[in-house]
Amino acid sequence: MSDIRKDAPEPGEHYVDPAPFDPAADDVAMSAEQERYYQAGQWTIIWWKFKRHRLALWSGILLVAMYLIVLFAEVVAPYELHSRHTGHIYAPPQQLHLFHEGAFVGPFVYGYDFKLNMETLQREYVANPDKVQPVRFFCAGESYAFWGLFEADFHLVCPAEGGTLFLLGTDRLGRDMFSRIVYGARISMTIGLIGVALTFVLGMLFGGLAGYYGGLVDEGVQRAIEILRSFPTIPLFMTLSAILPITWSPVLVFFGISIILALLEWPDLARAVRSKLLSLREEDFATAAQLMGASPLRIIGRHLLPSFASHLIASATLAIPTMILAETALSFLGLGLRPPVTSWGVLLTEAQNINVVALYPWLMLPVVPVILVVLAFNFLGDGLRDAADPYK
Repeated sequence: MSDIRKDAPEPGEHYVDPAPFDPAADDVAMSAEQERYYQAGQWTIIWWKFKRHRLALWSGILLVAMYLIVLFAEVVAPYELHSRHTGHIYAPPQQLHLFHEGAFVGPFVYGYDFKLNMETLQREYVANPDKVQPVRFFCAGESYAFWGLFEADFHLVCPAEGGTLFLLGTDRLGRDMFSRIVYGARISMTIGLIGVALTFVLGMLFGGLAGYYGGLVDEGVQRAIEILRSFPTIPLFMTLSAILPITWSPVLVFFGISIILALLEWPDLARAVRSKLLSLREEDFATAAQLMGASPLRIIGRHLLPSFASHLIASATLAIPTMILAETALSFLGLGLRPPVTSWGVLLTEAQNINVVALYPWLMLPVVPVILVVLAFNFLGDGLRDAADPYK
């Protein structure tokens, strides 16, 4: 044993903190953190918990970026909405490159060589390596009317002088698909917001009255919801769409479709609001407000509805993709928006013919942003729903 101890290595030096030992320091730090948590407001705690849901957070960032594109669609799109390129009908997507013959050039595309196949009568486009067309950034391109207010020609990206930039190909009229998808986002994404706003007004109004008053008011609202829900959705939408005059401008048609979507979706929210208010109206704070002389509308709007506002926000984020899908599906079937209005559903009408899709598959690309936006809204709704009960 003595030999083993003699051969054993000397123990290393230990670090000794010169600060005096304070056993209460950890307790003070922990109590400060707990005090910060317990003194935080409800929305602060919801935000803290929402940030932990990474997928919902990135979905929210994606949606913010999409709505920024909606605001500045004319600037983001390299071409004007109805700009036609008759020499590039059904042109395939041009691939972006960075290097040409081993040298760094920056983002560029190869120009097309076009010929007509006399056997199949199909347009054939071949990328020509000799036609290097650099992409221009923050440049002057085709003129447009920004939100119909003033003329401008500033674009985020532009094709090379005398060149083309068809990142997602062109359609049967030679119109750039990428530009039309960007412009179509303005209709498809805002129709969801407007439809949900109208749905919330109707749902909270009728659901709030039914839940607060009960009795005959509740019976009347519930019977109206059951009658509305008894109609098949598609025939009801066809009937309501047929009411819209054909002489209306695209803007009026847009608002008409938004109102129709709201009329079809408010009963679900009304039932949720009714069930919440039936339980909350018996709480002490509601009774106290009533005894102090508050009007029913103030009790509902100032005390009852804010009690489950987080649930309403989560419901809104889940209702918006439903509106977007409804507009896309109905426009695809020819029952919703129609040209010259441009939305993702209207763009997908180009892909109704299976032969066209087989020859020009890029015409199906408008379905990609629909999928991304719907998934993003659903993930965002999941995150808000989980964060809605921060004390759980």
